[in-house]
Amino acid sequence: MTYLRGFVPWIAYGAVAWVSWQWGALAALLIGVVLLYLDRAEGLSPSLRILEYGTLAFFAGVTALAFLRPDSGLRAYDGALSSGWLALITWGSMAVRHPFTLAIARHKAPPEVWKTSLFLRINYVLSAAWAASFTLAAMGQVLVTAYGLGPAALIAVHVAAFVIPLRFTATYPERARARFLEKVGERSYVQEARPA
Repeated sequence: MTYLRGFVPWIAYGAVAWVSWQWGALAALLIGVVLLYLDRAEGLSPSLRILEYGTLAFFAGVTALAFLRPDSGLRAYDGALSSGWLALITWGSMAVRHPFTLAIARHKAPPEVWKTSLFLRINYVLSAAWAASFTLAAMGQVLVTAYGLGPAALIAVHVAAFVIPLRFTATYPERARARFLEKVGERSYVQEARPA
């Protein structure tokens, strides 16, 4: 559930926007504010809350647009815009050397591993998987909308954009740790086997 928490505003928007994109955007903005407040109250570092600040920026803009121009042509592409913005957030977080998954992973990992190269590498790989998924989803949603393939295709692309990296996130860290321990074990075995 930890990974999904940061995406709750996006999920709420997706659920409500089918009825009203104005109220969907406003609901997502308010949920984003509440989640950021709760994170700050728990003492989580604001510098690692890249997803949350990016979420607030997106939904502040969409809320303003939705209420000022409810007939905007961008409404048809809101799924692609959402995925594209999430891709920008995730690629950007890696560019500024704070992969967005760091904040989430620190909820689960003990503080003594936060600065290790393995922990950082795992989070770069996880963030890259999410970024790639959001990028492909944005492109897919543009094509689905442009060709009028309907809501079922949009939903399928959107769900896949979350489910695939979520499953990868659930399995990759353990595989990476196992490979790391295997390599460390091989190295220490080789060092022990060398004659003095």
